[in-house]
Amino acid sequence: MDTIPMTAAGYAALENELRHCQQVERPRIIQQITEARSHGDLSENAEYHAAKESQSLNEGRIAELEDKIARAEVIDVSKLSGDTIKFGATVTLIDEDTEKKHVWQIVGEPEADAKNGRISITSPLARALVGKKKGSQVEVVTPGGAKAYEILEVIFR
Repeated sequence: MDTIPMTAAGYAALENELRHCQQVERPRIIQQITEARSHGDLSENAEYHAAKESQSLNEGRIAELEDKIARAEVIDVSKLSGDTIKFGATVTLIDEDTEKKHVWQIVGEPEADAKNGRISITSPLARALVGKKKGSQVEVVTPGGAKAYEILEVIFR
């Protein structure tokens, strides 16, 4: 059973989602099933089948979240330091072609969210960055082609 590295914030988000699935979604879906059953013949009852499908999806998500939480290895990023990029680092890069700055925090897979500046430790960019220092050049092969970056800053927060 492999552990899953994640930040405390990522762990808390998983716990909150699990609590929501168990305490809000599960009772709501059970109520939908109960109401749909009262409509009679289950074989042609679309509401019943939709509610059962929702129940299956919710229970699957609960099992997935419980597994991730059980395997979580919470890493306190605030206790990390140094100038070498590793898990938890927030890295400021400049695209050498466009001169555009990008800021990424390297996090565990379950909490990765590129739109909010968090990339998975297993992503091509993070794998290229790990072990590098401020001032280094990094080339990454992305789905959109090769990209070259310069590392401007490495911080842990």
